Amino acid sequence: MNDNQRDESNFERRQDLRQDEETFRLRQEENRLGVAQRSNVYYGIVNSIYWLGGIIEILLMLRFVLRLFGANTKNEFAMFINGLTAPFIAPFSTLFISPTSDGGANIFDVNIVIAIIAYAILSYLLISLVRFIFYNRV
Repeated sequence: MNDNQRDESNFERRQDLRQDEETFRLRQEENRLGVAQRSNVYYGIVNSIYWLGGIIEILLMLRFVLRLFGANTKNEFAMFINGLTAPFIAPFSTLFISPTSDGGANIFDVNIVIAIIAYAILSYLLISLVRFIFYNRV
């Protein structure tokens, strides 16, 4: 083998190595892109759950406070809050008999407290499920 053949052979090997390096870098970059896209979807879903759960919790707390302090049920704001929260409180509405005071005007609605706790736990479980789905891939 003469020097020209060795040089050509070395040149071809270097080109093959460069091509292999570029292929490796491309695969790494594709993997990073895939992880970033999954991360964006994950954070979007988790933030949506936090927002939705937070809004439900705040509305239920408003309903609880309005009932606790004996707000006028004919008031438009009270009717609005009661109307918005009715579907969320429905599964819990007959769970317990709530204690009242001041002739029944002030109601410590235990059912709303149970609903608040239940929706907080549900939000936590949903976030845990999403975390499991996104980060425990085989």
